[in-house]
Amino acid sequence: QVQLVESGGGLVQAGGSLRLSCAASGRTEDTYALGWFRQAPGKGREFVAAVSWAIGNTYYDDSVKGRFTISKDNAKNTVYLQMNSLKPEDTAVYYCGATENRWVYGDYVYDYWGQGTQVTVSS
Repeated sequence: QVQLVESGGGLVQAGGSLRLSCAASGRTEDTYALGWFRQAPGKGREFVAAVSWAIGNTYYDDSVKGRFTISKDNAKNTVYLQMNSLKPEDTAVYYCGATENRWVYGDYVYDYWGQGTQVTVSS
């Protein structure tokens, strides 16, 4: 079992920044990557970014490239998502997930999820 706890969401104006954190605990030895997904009202959960736990390979959706940065701190078992130049369309609940799969883009390959944190961007 892997436990994930997200934090750092909130309300910000368009153009602003937020940093999300995802703290992992439990049996993380088999985890290949931690990823961030988001779900807006009435929409499915969509991929945002992921980072491989051991090597630090990063993966991004095109909609956030150049604005979001994913990073990890293995000593703290924590993954961060730095979000800059936020837009109203970034408004969603953001979820952290853990996967053993090397293909990180689909939510169906993630076995563990956090509870989610709300990000609201006002125009």
